[in-house]
Amino acid sequence: MPPIIPPNLDDRSFQDIVDETKRLIPRHTPEWTNHNVSDPGVALVELFAWMSEMVLFRVNQVPERMYAHFLGLVGIEPFGPSAASADLTFWFSAPARAEVVVPAGVEVATSPAASGSASDDVVFTTVREAVARPASLRAVMTSAAGSDQLVDGWADLAYRGTSLAVFPSPEITLDDATYLGFTGSLADHALELTVAADVLGIGIDPTDPPLVWEAWDGEAWVRLTVHEDTTGGLNRDGRVVLLLPGSHPPLTLGGTGAHWVRVRLVRAAPGRPTYRTSPRLTSLDVGVVGVTVPAEHVTGRPGEVLGRSTGTAGQVFRVAHTPVLARRPSEEILVVTTSDAEPWTEVADFAASGPTDRHVVWDSATGEVRFGPSVRHPDGRVRQHGAIPADGAQVRVSPYRSGGGARGNVGPGTLVTPRTTLPMVASVANTTAASGGVDPETVEEAKVRGPLTLRTGRRAVTAGDYERLALAASPAVARARCLPLGDAVAGRAGAVRVLLVPAAAPRGAAEDRDIDDLALSPELRARVGAELDACRLVGVGLEVGAPFYQGASAAVLVRALPGRPAAVVRQRVLEAIHRFVDPLHGGTDGAGWPFGEDLTSAALAHVVDEVDGVERVEEVTLFDYDLRGRRRLGDSQDALTLTPGALFVSAAHRVVVR
Repeated sequence: MPPIIPPNLDDRSFQDIVDETKRLIPRHTPEWTNHNVSDPGVALVELFAWMSEMVLFRVNQVPERMYAHFLGLVGIEPFGPSAASADLTFWFSAPARAEVVVPAGVEVATSPAASGSASDDVVFTTVREAVARPASLRAVMTSAAGSDQLVDGWADLAYRGTSLAVFPSPEITLDDATYLGFTGSLADHALELTVAADVLGIGIDPTDPPLVWEAWDGEAWVRLTVHEDTTGGLNRDGRVVLLLPGSHPPLTLGGTGAHWVRVRLVRAAPGRPTYRTSPRLTSLDVGVVGVTVPAEHVTGRPGEVLGRSTGTAGQVFRVAHTPVLARRPSEEILVVTTSDAEPWTEVADFAASGPTDRHVVWDSATGEVRFGPSVRHPDGRVRQHGAIPADGAQVRVSPYRSGGGARGNVGPGTLVTPRTTLPMVASVANTTAASGGVDPETVEEAKVRGPLTLRTGRRAVTAGDYERLALAASPAVARARCLPLGDAVAGRAGAVRVLLVPAAAPRGAAEDRDIDDLALSPELRARVGAELDACRLVGVGLEVGAPFYQGASAAVLVRALPGRPAAVVRQRVLEAIHRFVDPLHGGTDGAGWPFGEDLTSAALAHVVDEVDGVERVEEVTLFDYDLRGRRRLGDSQDALTLTPGALFVSAAHRVVVR
């Protein structure tokens, strides 16, 4: 189907109007015979024709709202916004001695100083209740690398004059570890470890000790975020504050069932020293000093009475606040009669609705609540699609949520102003940046998507179908790549793997991009998976995941034009490299680095050469980069290669300007 072309309400030009008027002259004023341009009457005709053409020009400028209506006629409606999400950590005034409850619905905003005024605050709301419980340590064990035996270390910490070797091997070895077992789950808790230590683990950089803290999440040992460490790598008295993940189930180690946290020796960073001897702990106290709660950039709205039914088909009501976010199970439309209040099922459209189906369509962008229409079919019969609320029935909406948009992608440490006072809570902050906020789809974007949707419908057959449907499933998807059937990268024969790149980059600029900014949330993965699963062919396996992100680091030597400040030229070159090697907006077309396309020093040199202030590019070399370890890998290269399901992420470039 060709693209939808807006109607030309009146296509007459200036000359068409003049000619049409002249043809009417003999009918109304036959005595007027001089129709040359020198005639004053013809001059007046041309003047009014020019004025009429200006009016027609304005009439034909169909506003965007009309475009939206035209798209709506064929079932193409712009997507609503997506709400950003962030984990808020509520810090306690003292370690918890009893349960501390953070209820659902607590609002936390950015500070007025950061946003400019209180009216510009970005407000996040907790999505569920969180309960923090005191920590109770029940077991301490140590494990030497390469050994399956765990040694009980409780007595070494319990008695005066004894101490616990954190890394127990006689010759200190990688993967030596100490395990701390807790009575209850510490999921989403901020755990404080207060230690007294002997200064024995010398030889390390106290600001970057070669150890990691990990917790068992039910499937693997996951690395913990160290919020604070004043012990210099367990070498002096102090405290370590750890943020635990959302899952912390029990595990049996050494015959003891507990919820485990461990500290493990790892390889030191290149150029950094490791421990010569193991640090030793003489005492250890534990406490819970905070709890982490997921929150969304939404505003909770109370329930509303939308009006009363007239008993006719196609009734339309509207909620007070828009745009409306995707509904949760508790957010619904209620039809209240004298006998009961029954929720009606929300559907995407009434195509499959029968006359007794209590269905309703709720438009997220406009807030309109529509009931089923009566449609005349080719056989002459009028059929009702969706039931009609009884005459006089009250139409209500339960409490719902509005808001969302890219404005909610705030940086770390910006959500610091709670709007509710909570017992035991001293402060609150988001330790990581908020992500997932996407603005509503514009009419221009819907105009591009509309013809594609009409052309292929809701079927996923080709790789392009899967990519299109993945993009249509959520505005939080910026890019989608389908690996064809039989591709070795797809994971298994007969399966289609769809790779998603999320749309929101919390800090915005390409040079600030971090691999965690591109993490695929479980909610987005599930939403796209469910959409594609409904459209795939029977017998086709489906996997939804994220691309492999490969770090790319460049070393560039350029010569600046005479009189250009070297610092300014260097910054411009860095910005150009980051923009070019970016999974969201990189590549030659600015649509994101192409999947599987190699990066060459020649291509990068061409980009750098176009930067204002650069006289010539003298040298460009490339390095593979470990995005987690934050270090370059191997020797310099002229080209970096990618597999079909991989993308480059720009990192740690060095630019020297002569």
